[in-house]
Amino acid sequence: MKTSYEWLTTRSNTTPLFFILGPCVIEDEYSTLKTAEHIKQLATQHSLNVVFKSSFDKANRTSLQNYRGAGLAQGLEILAKVRASFDLPIITDIHETGHIDEIANVVDILQIPAFLCRQTDLLVAAGLTQKVIHVKKGQFLAPEIMESVYQKIATTGNKNIWGCERGYVMGYGNLVVDYRNFPIMKEFGYPLVFDATHSVQKPSAQGCSSGGDRTFVRPLAAAAVVQGIAGIFMEVHQEPEKALCDGPNSIRLSQLEDLVLYLKDLDTWTKEKSLPTIY
Repeated sequence: MKTSYEWLTTRSNTTPLFFILGPCVIEDEYSTLKTAEHIKQLATQHSLNVVFKSSFDKANRTSLQNYRGAGLAQGLEILAKVRASFDLPIITDIHETGHIDEIANVVDILQIPAFLCRQTDLLVAAGLTQKVIHVKKGQFLAPEIMESVYQKIATTGNKNIWGCERGYVMGYGNLVVDYRNFPIMKEFGYPLVFDATHSVQKPSAQGCSSGGDRTFVRPLAAAAVVQGIAGIFMEVHQEPEKALCDGPNSIRLSQLEDLVLYLKDLDTWTKEKSLPTIY
């Protein structure tokens, strides 16, 4: 399947902000399609570049009892319906090299989860698809190390790489966003995305599952946008209190429009300005 979404490969940190939006995990077909419909309407109404995100499997849940997703076959079938019904490019997580070709036949962007960002075989196999590769920086990595991550993918001849900042220093029940990481990672020349919802996650804070505080998404996202970045990633849900994964840090779908438009305006203002040089 050849992508028709040319804007995916023309993004940079100076082009207008795009958004990656969707539920953390595919819970069922109906709710996934309804969320995608809402996102498509928002994108059309406000002329936004939007990617739909959802995972068919969350392979790193805290407990074996936690819901992981619809699974590969059913999940890809649902994502294909989203793409066909709403003409939205699709991004989903990959975890194993053996699944990549099947997933790449359905989606437009392959996402490397933060915990897997140094897995050489996975990065190279993803790069060989020539799809856009969205790599989340591991919570355990210094930003400088991301250059070697990008280089692994680039050895395949694939330069369609997006980096993603999503918080740092895991292990104390919280994540911290270090805004010095943004100019460092931008120096590598690839579009940079900020994951605004996972950055407010509190790993394992609920015992067998993660907690979080969505009220901090807006200030963290705003601070990221004024760094001059390419995109914002946010997980959304119609009823976060009932979400089967990452509900505490997901944005309520009814509140999404105001937040997206705020960030869009802030991005426009930022990119019209020249950042003073300090040395």
